[in-house]
Amino acid sequence: MTPFGERCRALRTTKKVSLRAMAAALEISPAYLSALENGHRGRPSRGLVRQICDYFGLIWDDAEAMQRLADLSHPRVTIDTAGLDPLATELANRLAERIGELDRATLAEILARISNP
Repeated sequence: MTPFGERCRALRTTKKVSLRAMAAALEISPAYLSALENGHRGRPSRGLVRQICDYFGLIWDDAEAMQRLADLSHPRVTIDTAGLDPLATELANRLAERIGELDRATLAEILARISNP
């Protein structure tokens, strides 16, 4: 699941909207919406994010946060470390090797460390 998919599903659950009903309202297939929520599809387009924000009545900061989650939700990431310190390359490779073994608390700790300058 991606950050965008997690938030989208949480909004649907909170509003008690079925995946089929939301997909129909957005004029997309339920399979595509499910794939977005589960991280099996890449980032949604800005237009679709706007539609989803409108559907849930998200405005201003909430809509911007939803777009930011979409931007951070590509399930297959490529990290270009060319020209960076060799430690950056090592970090990227070690993270790629071990990310599946890290628990949620550890992931949150790492994310907090790199998100706050």
